[in-house]
Amino acid sequence: MAVLGEIRNRPWLLMGIIAVAMLAFVVNPDSLEQLFGAKPGVYGKVNGDEITKEDFDDQLFILQQQAQQQGQPTKGLEEQAWQMVVQSKLIKQQFEKMGLTLTDDMFYNQLQFDPMFAQNPENFDAKGNFKVQEIKKQIEELRNSGNVEMYNNWLKTKKAIEYRMMARQLFANVSTGITVSKKEAEEMMKQRDQVADIDFVKVDYATYAQKNPVKVTTKDLEDYIKKHPILFKRDASRNIGLVYFPAAASPQDEAVTQAEINKLFSKGTDMSDGKENFQNTTNDSMFVSLNSDLPYNPTYFSAEQLPAAIKDKVAGAAVGTTFGPYKEQNFYVVSKLLDKKPSDSTLSRHILVSYKGNQAGANETRTKEEAKKLADSIGAVLKATPAKFAEFLKYSSDPGSAGQGGSVGWTTPATPFVPEYLSFLANNGKGATGVVETQFGYHIINIEDKKSGAMTYKVANLVKAIKPSDKTESEVYTKATRFIQQIQGKTFNDFANVAKKNNYQFFNPKEVGRFQGQLPGLGTDKDEEIIAWAFNKKREKGDADIFTVDGTGDRIVAYLNGIQDPGTADPEAVRDQIEPIVKNRILAKQISDKITAAKATSLDQIAKMFGSAKQTAQVNMLSPQIAGAMEPKVAGAAFGVAKGKVSNPVEGMTGVYVLVKKSETLNKQPGDIKQVTQALASQNSQQFGQALLKSLQDNAKIEDYRIEVYNQAAQQ
Repeated sequence: MAVLGEIRNRPWLLMGIIAVAMLAFVVNPDSLEQLFGAKPGVYGKVNGDEITKEDFDDQLFILQQQAQQQGQPTKGLEEQAWQMVVQSKLIKQQFEKMGLTLTDDMFYNQLQFDPMFAQNPENFDAKGNFKVQEIKKQIEELRNSGNVEMYNNWLKTKKAIEYRMMARQLFANVSTGITVSKKEAEEMMKQRDQVADIDFVKVDYATYAQKNPVKVTTKDLEDYIKKHPILFKRDASRNIGLVYFPAAASPQDEAVTQAEINKLFSKGTDMSDGKENFQNTTNDSMFVSLNSDLPYNPTYFSAEQLPAAIKDKVAGAAVGTTFGPYKEQNFYVVSKLLDKKPSDSTLSRHILVSYKGNQAGANETRTKEEAKKLADSIGAVLKATPAKFAEFLKYSSDPGSAGQGGSVGWTTPATPFVPEYLSFLANNGKGATGVVETQFGYHIINIEDKKSGAMTYKVANLVKAIKPSDKTESEVYTKATRFIQQIQGKTFNDFANVAKKNNYQFFNPKEVGRFQGQLPGLGTDKDEEIIAWAFNKKREKGDADIFTVDGTGDRIVAYLNGIQDPGTADPEAVRDQIEPIVKNRILAKQISDKITAAKATSLDQIAKMFGSAKQTAQVNMLSPQIAGAMEPKVAGAAFGVAKGKVSNPVEGMTGVYVLVKKSETLNKQPGDIKQVTQALASQNSQQFGQALLKSLQDNAKIEDYRIEVYNQAAQQ
């Protein structure tokens, strides 16, 4: 039913339904370029190619639309949008650099392979042929319809499809040069089939460190980062200390809420002088609207969709039964069962008579009054003779359903149709015909069939939120204010120690990006404000401030512990990430130096030195597991050392190893050289797209002006 809500037969017209995935352009490189001409405001550059505010805003809007449709948060998508736009530019630049072009003919020839079209069987005829001419006609009709918003949606969607096509063509052309040689396949088979039997001694890092503790300094971290500069290339970030003071309702506050709902439930409202309460009211929806903290919902729900306290009770309860009061999360609730009925599935058809000026009437010339007169006339004929339904389809402004005899298929109350249409289906039986007005015009609806489904229930819920009182909020404010006074001008260690000493909720996200939207561990509506505060160019390390969460009275004290400019990561900001690795390397050097200095000639000597035991294992290069740990360096040493000779110390992942190879055997595995070659080629092809995109991004000159732009806007 195209016009009624989802434009069933033309899903490509909808904005926001495009599946997007950050860093996944091989499959789905959704992004937008400039659509309506250059505008002031440049957010950055990719190899000199400008990213305009419009580029960024359009991509962000698409992500927000998708998140909304999926029931996900729409905030905090700025960084993802930025990455998508950057990758769009890189794909287009490389595509053009290789001399490739995407013509209009190629676009329509390839359209059938795009997921947006390929996954919809209605885009293909009975023989499986793609209805390209029909789709072209629909686009042309849309362009001439005067519906500017919908046509612009198509233009944006078309751009996204073009990027996917460019990505596929780019990767296909480059990946043809990826081959697997016979020598490479033979070496892979050798590594797969060879097994070495070894004796070894392992000096475990953790065990050794218990007796020989080491401290990892900032200099140690710096040295490690210098050896791996690409791994620690960072955008601007901030190290922020956070202490959270929740304004949780006290037991006294909860008791006040409980007393309030008990009064509404059985004693009566002040407005009615105590005469009307939730149990005896004859207008449940009005009572809830006037007295509840959540609005009345007239929807029918399945038992599983109802609150846990009543879902097992409604089936056997009579209409009018009340439940509660009961506690549901931070609410006190009383419920009344208003009705119960099966959830019908309905097969219906309609003729939409639209008029000039409404959502479906772009090409119509008739007035609203003329449309109503025509609809009533058709409705009267069809009520008497439903068999004539097809004769009037020529008047329908919904070509999608008209092409199927007016049918909109089977629907349920949960189907996303306009409520007036669903209401007619719910309140009329099989064979009924009637005229219904909606935002799209006048619908002549005919119910063709009905099937009963599971039982559903309409419940009125009187809800009272358990909120902190003014007194409680004042106490929280006093506590937060006292804390910030204690730490003003103090070090971050002082900030953290005072928080921990008082058992306050303490968080320390170390690499907060300007546009990440949420703070790890926090997740309040003040997160974006705190991040903006931390990135203000006037802010200095050691600054602290207090923030109030809207609507809750919660307080957050933020402390700026570090400022990371674009470039190499600050060692202390990544200490948690790399300290275990650096520590093991320090331990490995100590252990290796002791073994070398001892000039040991046997494994027994080394085992005695460190109180370790000599062990035995079989080692394979492709599956280098030893004593429960993956140790590729040890496996390499096993095949590199001469038989019977004590190896040099090997710095492993979990300890330092010394080994003696006893023998090598060949354990032939299934699969000939042709199969191995094909498997390697397939693996390389799958990994290539992402690897190429990452390489393009690592080697691109990407300039990000967003922080400066946002700071300038904040000062205006």
